[in-house]
Amino acid sequence: MEEFNLAGREFVELNNLLKLTGMCPSGGTAKLVIGKGHVTVNGQQELRKRCKIRSGQVVEFEGQQITVIE
Repeated sequence: MEEFNLAGREFVELNNLLKLTGMCPSGGTAKLVIGKGHVTVNGQQELRKRCKIRSGQVVEFEGQQITVIE
């Protein structure tokens, strides 16, 4: 499991999180996989591409997990 530090931000948008962590090569690719229902947030399928991900949430894609921390 990987951690992503918000570094003083309140949230990060889901598509940007996937891009910033290298889970997707671009924001466009991230939007496609989210739209197809391949991403979960806290175990629930998430279809909102710009969903606000906050500290404590866990994002999963292709068997990889990211825990968002402050």
